[in-house]
Amino acid sequence: MQDRCEAKGVEGVKGQDPRKALDKTGVTSFHAVYANLSASELVAAALERLEGVLSEDGALAVDTGEHTGRSAKDKFIVDEAGSRADVWWNVTNQKMSPEHFTRLTDTVRGYLAGQELFTQDLYAGADPAHRIRVRVVTTNAWHAQFARNMFIRPPVEDLESFTPDYVILHAPDLALDAETYGLRSSTAVALSFEQKLIVIAGTQYAGEIKKSIFTVMNWLLPPKGVLPMHCSANIDGEGNSALFFGLSGTGKTTLSSDRNRPLIGDDEHGWSDDGVFNFEGGCYAKVIRLNKDAEPDIWNASHRFGVVLENVTVGNGGKLDLDDASRTENTRSCYPTDFIPNAVANGRGGKPCHVLMLTADAFGVLPPVAKLTPDQAMYHFLSGYTARIAGTEKGLGDEPEATFSACFGAPFLPRPPAIYGELLRKRLAAGQVSCWLINTGWTGGAYGTGKRMSLAYTRAILAAVLGDTLKDATFEVEPYFGLSIPTHVEGVPDQVLNPAQAWADKAAYEAQAKKLVALFEKNAQEFAADVSPAVLQSVAGAAA
Repeated sequence: MQDRCEAKGVEGVKGQDPRKALDKTGVTSFHAVYANLSASELVAAALERLEGVLSEDGALAVDTGEHTGRSAKDKFIVDEAGSRADVWWNVTNQKMSPEHFTRLTDTVRGYLAGQELFTQDLYAGADPAHRIRVRVVTTNAWHAQFARNMFIRPPVEDLESFTPDYVILHAPDLALDAETYGLRSSTAVALSFEQKLIVIAGTQYAGEIKKSIFTVMNWLLPPKGVLPMHCSANIDGEGNSALFFGLSGTGKTTLSSDRNRPLIGDDEHGWSDDGVFNFEGGCYAKVIRLNKDAEPDIWNASHRFGVVLENVTVGNGGKLDLDDASRTENTRSCYPTDFIPNAVANGRGGKPCHVLMLTADAFGVLPPVAKLTPDQAMYHFLSGYTARIAGTEKGLGDEPEATFSACFGAPFLPRPPAIYGELLRKRLAAGQVSCWLINTGWTGGAYGTGKRMSLAYTRAILAAVLGDTLKDATFEVEPYFGLSIPTHVEGVPDQVLNPAQAWADKAAYEAQAKKLVALFEKNAQEFAADVSPAVLQSVAGAAA
């Protein structure tokens, strides 16, 4: 095939040879290549190609089609000799044979050769000692803009000599034959650590791009003694960091966006000997029913040019309807971190003083705040608990459903969870870091009878924790998980702090507590053999 090319670029790479833009990608023939376009050029291209529409504020709204979230059952790691023994093989790290991966990459490269391509050269990792260079090749302008928002944009002078460490070949509109490539469906998210190559096909959901690189960082950093974390992070006036762990819906993004504490990042970080650093240069906030008064920074960031909105309804006149969940509850806003007024410019902070593990306990059992011992911190980190309720995901009934995700990010862990847990234990012990369990879920009863924890109460608790005003507080131990609960927190009614007092029906509380303990114990069987007995004994309540 004779090469036909059109090369476009800005910010120091105008006229860049398209062959250079595709270096290390394996794509050797091409139709048109648009390398490192600016936000304005990418948005213009997306509109011209009818990939999305503009809101009245200039945000680009797109529809991701069938896939409105990650395709966890379509994720594969190539079964290669150099990595095989170290991979945590499971339902989200499924094996793909090298033969199937070769067939897949050949097909995707052939497909890309006939398309208009948008490439972006980006960094993952704000700390130069631990960053990687990523080249994204995609067929959609809006996916290129997503990547440009989500990762760290190199200085202009770095682009001319940019050579990728990892490549993402992204073919969202290419439906695959499952049998031909050893897949479950027409979708594939496949990663080769030896080839340093990621292939994504058959899904428009842009979160796959983001999370595939998170998986890579989770692979690369532990051997260097750096803890990769699925958490948000901010800093105090002296540069000391606070970490916020939590699964989707627990308030991780909301609570770390605090105008009094500069934001390092909202989702992915590393903890090294030098401190905390963001993996990303953007935020990917869930915006369903986003409230302007409660979350003004996220609201404002989502209403401006350059933002990519996934599955958000745009009404007459371009007005956003953030309450409309007709497409999905998982509506998303992707914007650069610097859209947050007090974001940390270099994406780095000092060593953590506080670690907060967030849960949205829909069973109404866990207290709104509890101080954890190091052993308890290890247990809850490896548990990674929250609860889902009807209305947040399809197929859920009226009862809450417990969800456990090791290290608050099991789908993105290519190595066994105990490796990350041990790194956390060492970091907590070495730095004498305080660790707290924060329940942003239900109080006074389970979902359906109790009520959601007041955001004002949670913010008051955070102020007390981060302000170190609970150092001299009086604590009592609840009987089911052995958790230490402060008896008073300024701004929070005392009866709310202890679930046993918050429930009117004490017998119902006891039954629910025992049910949740049993669920935790069942999940703990997954990691019990990999931790010391002290970790398991630390959460054994007297009444359990």
